[in-house]
Amino acid sequence: MERATGTPTATAGERTAPRTSVPRALLQALRVRQWPKNGLVVAAPLAAGVLFRPDVLLDTVVALVAFVLASSGTYVLNDVGDVDADRLHPTKRNRPIARGDLPLPAAKVVGAGLLLAAVLLPALSGHYALAVCIACYTVLTSLYSRWLKHEPVVDLAVVAAGFLLRAMAGGLAAGLELSPWFLTVASFGSLYIVAGKRYSEMVNLGDDGPRMRPCLESYSASYLRFVWSIAAAVLVATYCLWAFEVSRSAGADSTVPWLAFSVAPFVVGVLRYALNIDRGAAGAPEDIVLSDRGLQIIGVVWLLAFACGALGV
Repeated sequence: MERATGTPTATAGERTAPRTSVPRALLQALRVRQWPKNGLVVAAPLAAGVLFRPDVLLDTVVALVAFVLASSGTYVLNDVGDVDADRLHPTKRNRPIARGDLPLPAAKVVGAGLLLAAVLLPALSGHYALAVCIACYTVLTSLYSRWLKHEPVVDLAVVAAGFLLRAMAGGLAAGLELSPWFLTVASFGSLYIVAGKRYSEMVNLGDDGPRMRPCLESYSASYLRFVWSIAAAVLVATYCLWAFEVSRSAGADSTVPWLAFSVAPFVVGVLRYALNIDRGAAGAPEDIVLSDRGLQIIGVVWLLAFACGALGV
């Protein structure tokens, strides 16, 4: 009966790793392993074929640093708000704030400071559109941490919006026009990843899922499978249409239709990622990127074809 209440489990889970120093705990709380997500800021400049222009590259670096600060600040404050729930989670209980290695007052100051710095950096450097984008991200993620993550469907849209804002940031920083094709691909790509993440959480957490993430109570495995399947279908369709249209419009200016060729590795990559989702292994997208060697090879092939097409090689 005591186990059903969860109390003994929570107490035992508060200390499942050796105590670490505060600086090391702070570094862990910043979730450096999730920083690769912020690489999405290069998407718009790369798609426009201007990423390696010195001025655009500098603007993109500003956007990248700003989003690293914003995302880390969000992670810290989210862990502060979820500290009690994280101590009941089989893996999140090992986070530094949940295990008590990073004091809550210090975590609150660091999190708020990072969010403030993330907005001030682009604002003070003249990237006002980027500053608005970062501000929207911080407000959205704050609402998500306090309220929206408990609202079914809305939680999927909000997390997907976080990925979309990252993809838009580089273009906003460099003053580039964001095409409808780019925004559509980025939007449904984000929804695909987020729905896959929720599906994996449901598979891995089982009956404990709703207790650790309340919105899972409103979902079924078949519904989440439907969402990520629809998102994948729209993602592939819009990417193909965009790639073929750009290749056709390039005409004689391009010796090889690289963007059209990029469709094959793109589709294979989506299918490979779907395999991870189906296995329930997509709960942490950054772990898949860092550990799935096959997906890494496919990604490199796609990136080379895409970059060659975007840069007019």
